[in-house]
Amino acid sequence: MVLVAEPEPFDVTIRLVGPPSIEPTGREGRRPRGHKSWALLAYVVLAERAVSRQQLAELLFADADDPLGALRWSLAELRRALGVSDALRGDPISSVIAGASFDLDVLSSASDRSALLKMSGEFLEGVHVDGCSAFESWLIVERYRVSAVIEARLREAALDLLADGRAPEAVEYASRLVVRNLLDEGAHELLVRCLAASGDGLAALHQIAVAEDVLRRELGVTPSAALRAAAFPQVVRGAVAIGGSAEVQSLLEAGRAALLAGAADAGVDCLQRAVDKSSEDVDAALHGRALLALGSALVHSVRGRDGEGSAVLHDAVRVATVSKDRTSLATAYRELGFVEVQAGRRPSASDWLVRAAQHAGDDASTAAILGVHGMSASDSGDYPRAIDMLQRSIDAAVRCGDQRQQAWSLSILGRAHLLRDERSQAAVALDRSIELVHEERWLAFLPWPQALRAELDLREGGLRNDIGGIEQAWMLACQLGDPCWEAMTARVLGIVSARNGDQSRAMTWLEEAVRRCGSVTDQYEWVRAAVLDSMIDLAVITGDHGRAAELITTLTTLAARCEMREMLVYSHLHRARLGDADAVGAGRLLAHDIVNPALHRALDDVQIGTSGSRASRIGAKSGDDDVRR
Repeated sequence: MVLVAEPEPFDVTIRLVGPPSIEPTGREGRRPRGHKSWALLAYVVLAERAVSRQQLAELLFADADDPLGALRWSLAELRRALGVSDALRGDPISSVIAGASFDLDVLSSASDRSALLKMSGEFLEGVHVDGCSAFESWLIVERYRVSAVIEARLREAALDLLADGRAPEAVEYASRLVVRNLLDEGAHELLVRCLAASGDGLAALHQIAVAEDVLRRELGVTPSAALRAAAFPQVVRGAVAIGGSAEVQSLLEAGRAALLAGAADAGVDCLQRAVDKSSEDVDAALHGRALLALGSALVHSVRGRDGEGSAVLHDAVRVATVSKDRTSLATAYRELGFVEVQAGRRPSASDWLVRAAQHAGDDASTAAILGVHGMSASDSGDYPRAIDMLQRSIDAAVRCGDQRQQAWSLSILGRAHLLRDERSQAAVALDRSIELVHEERWLAFLPWPQALRAELDLREGGLRNDIGGIEQAWMLACQLGDPCWEAMTARVLGIVSARNGDQSRAMTWLEEAVRRCGSVTDQYEWVRAAVLDSMIDLAVITGDHGRAAELITTLTTLAARCEMREMLVYSHLHRARLGDADAVGAGRLLAHDIVNPALHRALDDVQIGTSGSRASRIGAKSGDDDVRR
């Protein structure tokens, strides 16, 4: 018997960001032939679960005489290029490639973040597959998604370094972030903050000027006050305490009381003074709690200052870690997760919330963390997970008697049931949420569940003429100055107008909703997507197909970057209504794992090139009851 030594496995680096390449260690690389080979490799590797050969053949080789044979040839070509003979075998195809590493691995929070600085270009740059519309739709989505994840990791790296007192290094990451997304005011704001913290005030002011010129020229908008404020950071780490602990505690209590009373500016001012008068060297735990209170206030109570709030919260994490204050750590991590959920940066949101859960010590903390988890899962279309987490959040809030958390989580649960067209369950959750809000006199939150309840009433055939309640919610949202609540209530008023046949007034309300939710840089992206979805619906109904197509592109980009899978499917349904026959197939591919009967009914019901009420979800005429969401 002849013993044959097993060959040592090749170490291979597979790069999918920028022009794709396979780089074996110790031997010359070999590129697989054809764009479809790269498409096949990327799809198999990134698929959430193993993909069958039949699915891959239909996706990429449907135009071949022998689709399965063409698939086998491409798989063999990939194995030759990889130098791994047992890779990509089986049915379904195994995505495990022994000895291979991927450049996308750097997007993991546990990876070496310095590699982020070397990533440039888009996912599968230069790869296009003609005649495979479903795959091309998937590729467009993945390009936006991967780019968004890279940007989120760059942002987190810059904030981490900034909180650690390493501002010059933070500048590198913030600069790379600006290069990747020149039209993102938040990226410019972060770079300005890093430059100012590094002591280069002139560079910070220059960057403000650059950002203002770019945003005016390209978007026609004037940057918010937060951009200039970033050049003059108020929080100075290591400030010498000029007040005792009792004074700091008093300021904290006064600040929280002012925030509860709706006096945001006064509350933030008190909390800022609490931070200034406390000292990490004298009482690290108290200083950390002051930072946490200020960061939370900036995130929740003052719109447009999430960037500043995140920087303060990162500082609070650093101090709480040193002082081993697990309660403050859990809260700070959760708040950072909330910021990321609102911005649609789902991977980084998950990282923060997992860390928060590791430090949660009671039902109150657990309920809040689960609530934000459920919000993110619902935004992304993962309804089984969302409903489970939200119900667990509600149960924990009931156990500890936290009625505000109950109301908050019930509203998000009601929205999930509403989006699934489970009207009775939605009504139970939203009615209880509104009841608790009134009991707590929590007026600052009331417009949100009221807007959702009004949309539910619309689906039940109500609100045709009795719109006093939603108009009051609109007025309250305006008094509160909360752009998200304003946008949600204006959107519902637009849908009411459309149902009553007043399409001009409907578009006026929807345009107002877009304006309101775009008035700050830290808007809740799901709300913006919902408004765009309704605007597209109305534009299709009224025959304004040019505008509808433009809005569809905006919605597709937003939904892909923020991993709002259901909104992506609806963007494809809108394309189908404009006459794109391939859009339904692409929508089915994207909706495969979304457990929402209402969404799949919409896919079954859509009529290619039809703008009538059956295809619409806001309704073109009063009396049209065949409206599904």
